[in-house]
Amino acid sequence: MNFIIDHLSKSFETKKVLRDINFTFESGKIYGLLGRNGAGKTTLFNCLNKDMKADGGSFYLEEGASRRDVVPDDIGYVLSTPTVPEFLTGREFLKFFLDIHEGEIENPMPLDAYFDFMSIEPEDRDKLMKTYSHGMKNKMQMLINVIARPNILLLDEPLTSLDVVMAEEMKELLRSLKTDRITIFSTHLLDLAVDLCDEIVLLSHGELESVDKSNLDDQEFKEKIIAALKEESL
Repeated sequence: MNFIIDHLSKSFETKKVLRDINFTFESGKIYGLLGRNGAGKTTLFNCLNKDMKADGGSFYLEEGASRRDVVPDDIGYVLSTPTVPEFLTGREFLKFFLDIHEGEIENPMPLDAYFDFMSIEPEDRDKLMKTYSHGMKNKMQMLINVIARPNILLLDEPLTSLDVVMAEEMKELLRSLKTDRITIFSTHLLDLAVDLCDEIVLLSHGELESVDKSNLDDQEFKEKIIAALKEESL
């Protein structure tokens, strides 16, 4: 399965944020979407998730010789600032999600098995989510996407504010989930992209460019990437 972006563009008044973007993402890989803060990573995700209307272009899924439009169930989106219903406990939220998707989820498990999978402690499962830390809310967002198994998983800098232990847990989880799906992980941290991702895509001046990851061991090549990102702010 391939996820193809074809001539996608987006401007805000006179500022062109996305310029005629063309790219093909392949299933089974984690793509690091690397760019400076303000480069347009979140704008790209919002267009792909159809939270924002693009000015031009299209995107679709290609399976074998057939193409089809992307539908809402194809996409999971984990925001950099977690959004969860804070008036519910973790258990209530998870039960509500499972109830409304009853019949759609393959091999559903008991609630506590999902919490165990995400390393959410028993004492936290029945607390209101308004008391959760940023990292805990992030885990709940990820848990929903683990259950839903979307074809395309968009991750908008989900590890930036997590502590070291939780960040490592999330990276291992993402590696275990990448089979049969397209994962696009946005970050402004080069070393994180190199560590986690199978492929690296540079978003600079509103365009996507694939980066040969094997070259990133070379300090001179790293410096060129950093220089390109610095130009974004000029």
